[in-house]
Amino acid sequence: MFTVDVDGGDELMIKPALQHDAFLADVAAAKSDTAHLHLWWLGQSGYLVRWPGGFLLIDPYLSDSLTQKYADTDKPHVRMTELVVDPARLDYIDVVTSSHNHTDHLDAATLLPLMRVNPKLHIVVPEANRNFVAARLETEPASLIGMGDGVKRHVAGLTIHGLPAAHDQLEQDERGHHRFMGYIFELPMADGRTFTIYHSGDTLFYEGMIDRLRRFEIDLALLPINGRGPERKVAGNLWGQEAANLAHAIAAKIVVPCHYDMFTFNTAAPDEFVTSCQKLNRDHRILRCGERLSL
Repeated sequence: MFTVDVDGGDELMIKPALQHDAFLADVAAAKSDTAHLHLWWLGQSGYLVRWPGGFLLIDPYLSDSLTQKYADTDKPHVRMTELVVDPARLDYIDVVTSSHNHTDHLDAATLLPLMRVNPKLHIVVPEANRNFVAARLETEPASLIGMGDGVKRHVAGLTIHGLPAAHDQLEQDERGHHRFMGYIFELPMADGRTFTIYHSGDTLFYEGMIDRLRRFEIDLALLPINGRGPERKVAGNLWGQEAANLAHAIAAKIVVPCHYDMFTFNTAAPDEFVTSCQKLNRDHRILRCGERLSL
């Protein structure tokens, strides 16, 4: 960790397990291992996934755009963890997804450099947000891949299923498309198996959620644990115990928590999540930012 000055006081920023050249070297080393699925936590709800067919990037936030935007407001976004990697160095991405329009899940300062170095990049977004995303990314709406409740897409060799997220509630546009989404990724492995990842996006529980998810036989669930509180002035998420309960209810083989340790005003320690998983005998992993999980 290193020291930075925040609002006149010294604060310690969290050093990623791997960052910059070391992170890129670890990704390069994983490319030749087709027996495993590899996943790196990029901070907040962002993940890089390597499967034998390519690279998937989920909800990446790889900039300081929110810290800069809210620097002189009553809701400062003081960053807790250093940046893992410059998005302009990720020139091998096949698919990138955004679960909703909040900047830590749809960041132009991350996505525009990615688009420049990956001219064939597939961008997956909620159908309800297509025009908003196109304007933010300075592209045509038709160039984006829209997802909705129950929609199934085959993209760059993987299969993506859409299901709603409740952030704080289920919210639809005038056409009935959900503004907040979770995605289920089915990734074909070299031995013929399919590895299934559920990334919930920002969400709370809602009626019917568990039944929808159980039918997918999820291998890995990526769930937020930062919870909610009116004093934060932002939409809320699952608490750690709730995330553990959800993972248990959908019989996810492994669960990894996210959406913490990025901004001081909107975070939570993973202790409650860990304790709850242990009580439920639910397999879980706590990743450091920039750390690889190979499964």
